[in-house]
Amino acid sequence: MSSVSSLRKFLSLTTAIGVLITFSSCNSALAQATNTPIKHVIVFIGENWTFDSIYGTYKPKGNQSIDNLLSKGIVKPNGTPGKDYSYSMQFQVNQPYPSNYFIDATKSPVTGVQGKTAYQTTPGNPASNPPFPPPNTGSVPTSPGPLSQGQGPFDSSVDLAKLEPSLEPEDLHYLTTGASNLPKGATDTRVVYDKNNAGQLPNGSFQITGPTLAYDSYTGDMVHRLFHMWQQSDCNVANAPKDGSNPSGCLNDLYPFVGVARGDNSGSNSMKFHNMQMGDAPVFKQIADQYTINDNYHQPVMGGTAVQHMMLGTADAIFWEPTATPPAPPITVIANPNPKSPTNAAFTVDGNFTNCSDTGQPGIAAIVNYLKTLPWHPAPNCASGKYYMINNVPPGTLPNGNPDPGIAAGKAVPPSTLRTIGDALNEANSPCAGVGCGPNGKGIPWKYYGGGWNAAIRVANGSTDPYDQVAGYCNICNPFSYVKSIMGDPTQRKAHIGDAIDFFTDLSSGNLPSVSYLKPDGLLDGHPASSKLDLLEGMLKKILDGLQNQPGLFAETALFVTFDEGGGLWDSGTFQPLDFFGDGPRIPLIVVSPYSTGGNVVHSYNDHASVVKFIEKNWGLSPLTGRSRDNLPNPTMDLSTSSVPTNAPAIGDLMDMFNFGF
Repeated sequence: MSSVSSLRKFLSLTTAIGVLITFSSCNSALAQATNTPIKHVIVFIGENWTFDSIYGTYKPKGNQSIDNLLSKGIVKPNGTPGKDYSYSMQFQVNQPYPSNYFIDATKSPVTGVQGKTAYQTTPGNPASNPPFPPPNTGSVPTSPGPLSQGQGPFDSSVDLAKLEPSLEPEDLHYLTTGASNLPKGATDTRVVYDKNNAGQLPNGSFQITGPTLAYDSYTGDMVHRLFHMWQQSDCNVANAPKDGSNPSGCLNDLYPFVGVARGDNSGSNSMKFHNMQMGDAPVFKQIADQYTINDNYHQPVMGGTAVQHMMLGTADAIFWEPTATPPAPPITVIANPNPKSPTNAAFTVDGNFTNCSDTGQPGIAAIVNYLKTLPWHPAPNCASGKYYMINNVPPGTLPNGNPDPGIAAGKAVPPSTLRTIGDALNEANSPCAGVGCGPNGKGIPWKYYGGGWNAAIRVANGSTDPYDQVAGYCNICNPFSYVKSIMGDPTQRKAHIGDAIDFFTDLSSGNLPSVSYLKPDGLLDGHPASSKLDLLEGMLKKILDGLQNQPGLFAETALFVTFDEGGGLWDSGTFQPLDFFGDGPRIPLIVVSPYSTGGNVVHSYNDHASVVKFIEKNWGLSPLTGRSRDNLPNPTMDLSTSSVPTNAPAIGDLMDMFNFGF
């Protein structure tokens, strides 16, 4: 793609900076004291890809090790099954299903689960086994269309430059390509295992791209919700191997089964991966080659977008405020994940809130009792009587500051008192003026930049402009829009929330705040079905180009490139349960900085709360609350036995991603 040549130009900037790195700030408003040379942090967040689904075949520089599909022998460099392919094998739970929610498929008189059966390991043989579900094109656009279809690819009637200012002009054409040309929701016959098995796949991880499905293609989505992901993980400490490599005992072998049981038309989409050995994800490959990647970074919560972004901003989970009206979410939105019947594993109520402090509530005991069996005995961390958001629910304040009328029906979260990293930055006793500063002249400047924010305000004010309607602002991605202290204060809202186009303006002028969160709009975020990874790479390239044009700014900047969560995609890594909410599968994290060059691979255990810990350590701030995950210690790793910390529960502060020469 055209972004690669521009990226190479940016990569040379690091060498050009060399020892000329300056420790002075580009803007006097940003001259706060830091504990490292980093004066600016940018957190760029894509959507819904696991580590293996992008970096599964990545080979690092030199003799460095990396934990992925290729290194484990699950696949070969050409994407076909390797000697240990069975590690990715998937199963179907046998009927009759138990009456209560389960997170393991072990045959047990206690749970009533009747064991599991592998999907066919070879297409069509043996016929007695259930067939491996084919991938599906649910929600995938079938052909280019006008703005009214709400997502790309778009036809010639659309003014692409007006629609998407977060792309370079040479990358706008990616908004017109990649349609499936298949009926909506059809089996994805574009996926080919090999030329002799077109349309059929073995049981396990498979390459999504190939001769009939280009990298520049929209592909199917899959389930990614809290109770579903716990169930997909198939966790029981009795499964933990004696060598200590997977102390959680989570087998991660029910991924397609749970999606099929939910009836979400995902099929085996969860098992797909890109292949960097064959040219996929070129921008992500190049930044890993040049900078530092972590192969042990995890989504912090089992589930979807909103809960992950809350962790990025608060290192915690958000709950329904008991002082709100009503004081608890309606029963219709409270989850009951018990199977509907002995022959139907779909949930009784696929809800968005749960009182995880009460093991008598449906679904709670299975997770809480499992946590008790782990060697490190993590606390569920569920405050008494609180109903926590566990899936995607928008904030209770609209972008224009008005209340969302959906609160009473449980379709929005009441404005929260939860403390955010933004509050901590605001309260810092440091002179502050300029971009990202509040009105009192104190604090550390920060801002959340969300693609399509300005259009979302206009829509909230009544705009029917089709370009505003399709701009794609992600209201569930902004953790600060859920809290009273920011979203409920017009001055704070104006100072600390802006559009992605504001980010590029501030970048080009060298006036970025100390901390920037940057979220692409829904057209560019890389989310399967509604976006593509090359569109996300296009926006990433524009950021890198902007930093290239500001060498003084780049000299003191750390760009964290990550994803909100794995989106229900399978990953071969092990994870560390920290509490009721997660952790979950691995996701990519790459740090782009003059202090992270060399193409290094770091293996320490981290999740999104680690971003909060880095900000706190860099600017000398305390943990947000007594219960937030930023209180956890940094991990002690013994990689000869496991990628889970020996002092679990623990997560890092990302300082080991840098070489500051201290």
